[in-house]
Amino acid sequence: MRFALKTAGLVVGALLALNVNAEEIKRVPAPNDFPIATSVSLPAEVKLHYLSGTVPSKGEDGTYGDTQAQTESVLKSIEANLKSMGLTMGDVVKMQVFLVADPNKGNKMDFDGFMKGYSKFFGTEAQPNLPTRSAMQVAGLVLPEWLVEIEVVAATTK
Repeated sequence: MRFALKTAGLVVGALLALNVNAEEIKRVPAPNDFPIATSVSLPAEVKLHYLSGTVPSKGEDGTYGDTQAQTESVLKSIEANLKSMGLTMGDVVKMQVFLVADPNKGNKMDFDGFMKGYSKFFGTEAQPNLPTRSAMQVAGLVLPEWLVEIEVVAATTK
């Protein structure tokens, strides 16, 4: 009888521990269907993964392209980096975006071009998880042809 009670206590304790560890990442979407989260809350057991700033690769035509093309290039690189770590874009909880003024767009950052590229990776039916995000215009990046650099933080409860 004593052994059964002790075993039952261990089982109940294990189940309670599983329930605590099952806490999930909570995302609060921005109003008006804007595809970012206004906040992300992480449980204590989360593992964070910091990815350095990623810049675009040259396209098949030998150029980096416009802001949309560079955004898609950068996000494809981030996606591949995450995949090599066993993660997905759905694990991204924080994003910082650095945009350079596009000389072909009146020397202003092309936020619309960025959003067109971004929206192919976040807030889709296939990948609905939205990160918190900051986007800012900067004077320049390492190469003058670069218009986009993005760094992300991913989180998993795995």
